[in-house]
Amino acid sequence: MQLIDSSPAAAEPVAASFRQELPFTLKDVRNAIPDYCFEPNTFRSLAYLFLDFGIIAGLYALAAYFNSWLFFPIFWLAQGTMFWALFVVGHDCGHGSFSKHKWLNSLIGHVSHSPILVPYHGWRISHRHHHANTGNMDTDESWFPVPQSEYETMSWSIKLIRFQLLLLAYPVYLFVGTRGNNHSHFSPQNQLFKPSEKRDVITSTICWSLMVAGLMVLGLQFGLLFVVKYYLMPYIVFVIWLDLVTYLHHTVPELPWYRNDDWFFLKGALSTIDHDYGFINNIHHNIGTHVAHHIFSNMPHYHLKAATEAIKPVLGDYYHVSNEPIWTLLWRSMRTCHYVADHGSKVYYQADRTH
Repeated sequence: MQLIDSSPAAAEPVAASFRQELPFTLKDVRNAIPDYCFEPNTFRSLAYLFLDFGIIAGLYALAAYFNSWLFFPIFWLAQGTMFWALFVVGHDCGHGSFSKHKWLNSLIGHVSHSPILVPYHGWRISHRHHHANTGNMDTDESWFPVPQSEYETMSWSIKLIRFQLLLLAYPVYLFVGTRGNNHSHFSPQNQLFKPSEKRDVITSTICWSLMVAGLMVLGLQFGLLFVVKYYLMPYIVFVIWLDLVTYLHHTVPELPWYRNDDWFFLKGALSTIDHDYGFINNIHHNIGTHVAHHIFSNMPHYHLKAATEAIKPVLGDYYHVSNEPIWTLLWRSMRTCHYVADHGSKVYYQADRTH
């Protein structure tokens, strides 16, 4: 694994003492990136959407043609991966980087997310909160660590979901969130949602419900096994991909986390890491180029590689990248990333040595 030092970056406007922590500013990073990287091309974005749907349709045709238990495991892996690719297209919509047209982003967001049981607006808003608070122990929304004292009093069932079954956690996250009560992605009463956003949330919940109803109709007409073979198993693979990628981008022992008094935007945004997924990189739209995405989330996925190369000379040792095999890194993180110290403004994951 090639990992660079973990002290992240400076932000705009913050106290002068914070600015002195780094040899560059957010403006310096922005100026290094070509302007075209921030320009979404609607036709190009739609091409990726149609390509993903075309491959998904082709895989369904093959599965129906062969209708063999020898082929179904291959189909599940391939189709689940394409569900994940489709999620990434909707992810661009959520950041407004699919198109300059807000209505189109919303439309395609629902078209790409509802079929894979993601409530688009509910997810979009909580994901926005995650990006605005990345690396913040107190306010981040996604894959944040727990203090040691909380870990030690955590029930066995919560530990099981969070530390052993973490690759299946996403559906639970959608229903209950991560910060206690009132964080369901389906409820307009979620504390993360503004009053003006409640209608959007309801719309996405309705779309999600219609997809569930459609699956129930398929089950009644063709049987439960049909839904399991053609939808549930690919969906599980999709969930594993989503949890794997998001977990590893924020959970390695070398990445620091910050408490409020020592956190600011760019410092937190750089407390993430790029990964190489091999031939999957192009299939899931290079979402592994995560550092540049967290600094400037309004860049389309097809410009992230160019932007990453542009900012490397500016970030220097503050850029994090891993060349460690994904499954090796996952195993290491699961064994060593359990909790952080109860105190301290800059903390790192520690392992529970009692197990």
